[in-house]
Amino acid sequence: MRTVIGIALAVIAVVIAAVMVAGCAVWSSANVNTVGERQFEQELSIPPLLEPRIDGAGRKIFDLDLQQGRAELLPGTTAETWGINGPHLGPTLRAERDDRVTVKIDNALPEATTIHWHGMHLPAEADGGPHQMIEPGERWSPSWTIDQPAASLWYHPHLMGKTADHVYRGLAGMFLLDDPEASALPLPSEYGVDDIPLIIQDKRLDDDGRLDSSQSMISPIGRLGDEILVNGTHDPYVEVADRLVRLRLLNASTARIYDIGFADGREFDLIGTDGGLLEAPERISRIQLSVGERAEIVVELEAGEEAVLRSFEPELGTNAFEGRFAGADDSFDLLELRADEKLDDPPDLPAKLVAQEGPHESEANGVRRFELGNRDINGVQMDMARIDEVVEVGATEVWEVENTSGTPHNFHVHDVRFRVIDYAGEPPPAHLSGLKDTVYVPPGETVRLATAFEDYADPSIPYMFHCHILEHEDRGMMGQFVVVEPGERPAHGEPGHNHAEDHR
Repeated sequence: MRTVIGIALAVIAVVIAAVMVAGCAVWSSANVNTVGERQFEQELSIPPLLEPRIDGAGRKIFDLDLQQGRAELLPGTTAETWGINGPHLGPTLRAERDDRVTVKIDNALPEATTIHWHGMHLPAEADGGPHQMIEPGERWSPSWTIDQPAASLWYHPHLMGKTADHVYRGLAGMFLLDDPEASALPLPSEYGVDDIPLIIQDKRLDDDGRLDSSQSMISPIGRLGDEILVNGTHDPYVEVADRLVRLRLLNASTARIYDIGFADGREFDLIGTDGGLLEAPERISRIQLSVGERAEIVVELEAGEEAVLRSFEPELGTNAFEGRFAGADDSFDLLELRADEKLDDPPDLPAKLVAQEGPHESEANGVRRFELGNRDINGVQMDMARIDEVVEVGATEVWEVENTSGTPHNFHVHDVRFRVIDYAGEPPPAHLSGLKDTVYVPPGETVRLATAFEDYADPSIPYMFHCHILEHEDRGMMGQFVVVEPGERPAHGEPGHNHAEDHR
């Protein structure tokens, strides 16, 4: 009997030891650090500017073809990818305030998808959410007038259940807006030369350079890649010939959050965020970007030097275990800037940039509350047949967004640019001082936003609000709102319950 008990205890001890070893291996493998490992051997690809056609009515016509292809994600290999007007990623679109634009999108993919104009103020019928599907072989041609300040926006799929997959395969691009006030400022502005777009994405690639769509079962935010591509380029460098260089940073990953600065700790000037330029440059050394967020920074270089853009360990506000598997312990070298031996010397940055448009808390006449759960908002998941919020056109409201879970979330609102009133009970930090459309909400914290719904009443077609960590969005962490005329009700769908409370 004692022998049997002894054998059983030995087996249990072996099992416990094996579990502990496996747990340690999983914990160790969850950490990714490429600092100091990159050789920066590939010249950074610059997405081409797409020249529009001008039709008889003076509209700018952009043609986009969604297609399958093969791209070199790792040098010397090719991977099956999706792209827009090419095998991977898409061209940069550019328009000016008051331009009338039409985008003709042809879907040659084997699946239906959508294209959403992230950060764009436009009619709901042109928004490109899950109600505007483009079937294989079909064309979608939204039209609208650009009616917002200069800003760095982007476009990507936005369909139910597969947004993360379609973005991961390569469907993403930038949409830059200009206006006369911004163009008159002495800022770096030559696209691809001293004004450089940086589309930052993490990928998992197998030994043959193919996309690996697997993900850890433990990750609370979805797929985290161990390789970083910038504009689709692995291990990139860019040569620059100007003392001041403007970098337009876009976190186009599906889940990963970056804390971006320079390896030598140098400061740089933040000049713009999601909604456009700031009132004045903010001198900082780090900027954290959750999925979908953008920032425009200007860095000063010296002749002949090399400066490494790096993502440091992000501050996610989670516990140690949750953070480990959400990328909180990860750091990456992203890009090397190589300054010429002789640099052009442009004017210094102006002390003032542009006056801020947009809403203020003092103008608000109602408050809405949103609770971000593990995979739900206000206790419910996305239902295409339900309208969660009804907003009257012309309203200015305060939206209170609380992360009631222990999981990282952010919050994106379609159509509007909001102002962060306070962040986790404090005045917003420098990187949240401008107008935004996406904001990180740490676990257990509340972010208060001033929002204005100025135009485009349509009781039939909703906009979205959602967590922009794409697996969370795909799993139902999204809601719908319609903007209506005063007293009007949604034309379709069951109205939700969370109406604004008058606080006047």
